[in-house]
Amino acid sequence: MARSRLTFAIEAGLVEFPETGDIAVFQPTALTDISELPKQRVVAVQGFYPDHQLLTDQDFRTQTDVKGVFGSALVFLPRSKAEGRAMIHRALAITNGGPVVIDGQKTDGIDSILKACRAHGGHIGNVFSKAHGKIFILSGGDFSDWAPLGRIKNKDGFFTEAGVFSADAIDRGSAALVAGLPVKLSGNVADLGAGWGYLAHHILQKDGVRECHLIEAEHAALECARTNVSDPRARFHWADARSFNVVSDFDHVVTNPPFHTSRVADPDLGRGFITAAARLLSRRGVVWLVANRHLPYEQHLSETFKEVTEVAGDKSFKVFRARFPRPRKS
Repeated sequence: MARSRLTFAIEAGLVEFPETGDIAVFQPTALTDISELPKQRVVAVQGFYPDHQLLTDQDFRTQTDVKGVFGSALVFLPRSKAEGRAMIHRALAITNGGPVVIDGQKTDGIDSILKACRAHGGHIGNVFSKAHGKIFILSGGDFSDWAPLGRIKNKDGFFTEAGVFSADAIDRGSAALVAGLPVKLSGNVADLGAGWGYLAHHILQKDGVRECHLIEAEHAALECARTNVSDPRARFHWADARSFNVVSDFDHVVTNPPFHTSRVADPDLGRGFITAAARLLSRRGVVWLVANRHLPYEQHLSETFKEVTEVAGDKSFKVFRARFPRPRKS
């Protein structure tokens, strides 16, 4: 694990935490270097299932949504500006005004956040720059306008919240996938990477669906889905789609897989969803998948399924139907 900006700042004496009280750490991943913090006082606030579970396995106390009173907080700035501001507001609230340590990359807006914190009357401690980012200590100020909005309806009438994928509007890829689905989907259906429930909402309107299982790794997105999908045939699972397992096989898998966890595209994520779909399907099962045109999924689909057809799409997206999973190699 590479030594972090936080570690360098603590070692240099530029960042200090109070000697007492728990420390709420917002959005650490399983690979985040927080080794300089007293582990027994850390509460990791992480709603992404793979990281949440790995942090739990490393014996950290974990929460999906911060609760309690804390002596201090540490915020790892996310890409979403609205989500980052909401985290800082929550961190100041649970610490009664700080101290809150904020760590972020330039590409995630740390400079504008620092400027905005000053404009809100916050007291800024030492500012430490390293590795294309900054870390600083914040206390005080009036950040009432950064209070999280919670779940609100987007322009399409679905409940979402800051930070979840495609919060403001329906994702174009998902819309293309819905347009490519058949009128009938008989049996049990899995929605891998269900997000806030747009695909499941449409799946449950298809003829023949007995159950629709929504599998989603982002806790906040799944909670939105519970609001958007009230059909009693819906089943909700907070899990990593790539490792999710059930006793019975599915007749259909519908998925718009993610293709990046950072700013760089990672086709292996989508390939992992394809492999998982084949594992979850019955022998005659079908996967319906949408992908950006530039993503090279065809070979892996052909290696994983006996029959692969592009059934819909446009200049930006391609929709595949893949049938008959190939026998798994031992």
